[in-house]
Amino acid sequence: MTLSRQTLLIDADDTLWENNVFFEQTIDSFVSALEPLGYPRDYIRRILNETERRNIRQHGYGVRSFGRSLEETYLKLAGSMARRDMLGQIADMVRELERIPPKILDGVPETLAYLTSRHRLILFSKGEPAEQAGKVERSGLQSYFEAIEIVSEKNAKAYEHAVEQFHIVKATGWMVGNSPRSDINPALDAGLNAVFIPHPDTWELEHTELRSGTGKIVIVQAFRDLREHF
Repeated sequence: MTLSRQTLLIDADDTLWENNVFFEQTIDSFVSALEPLGYPRDYIRRILNETERRNIRQHGYGVRSFGRSLEETYLKLAGSMARRDMLGQIADMVRELERIPPKILDGVPETLAYLTSRHRLILFSKGEPAEQAGKVERSGLQSYFEAIEIVSEKNAKAYEHAVEQFHIVKATGWMVGNSPRSDINPALDAGLNAVFIPHPDTWELEHTELRSGTGKIVIVQAFRDLREHF
């Protein structure tokens, strides 16, 4: 499928660079550290997920919100057995996570170079603005994009606002990403088309069934496969 000039909104975390795999590694270390409390690993993870959902509503996304969730989960499960040194260990985990540089996914730079010569590219990411902007800058990919937009949540309203802000013609507008919940379904709800690129380590809280919408949906297995469609 070869298209005339399109507008591509492109997700960042786990679409352009690895992200959640590092959070999962931190969670694995966290759960292991809490196992001596006597709780099963899946129960600790369930409490953490519940805590993250609550903190996202109150504090948004990002490493700091995640760190708050780790600390609150520990304090809830440890109760009177909570130790100051464990809180320090959790803080060290979060600082280490913050220091990890963006690990660009295979095929991304050359594919962006190909796409930007043919289409209009806008990086459309959610999260804590300063944190996400820092990732974009360290990635070295910003020059491929006409604009960079960081929002607090990706829902249909956010996509409708982007359509107005960037004067996107819905019939020739696409959202490219790995998350059914944040990238694909709400973009389709807003009348855009979407490209789903599954990632094996997509965040658990982003999992949901793909829905149909008024626009087209294309599924590819890797970012470089976009060159076959655009």
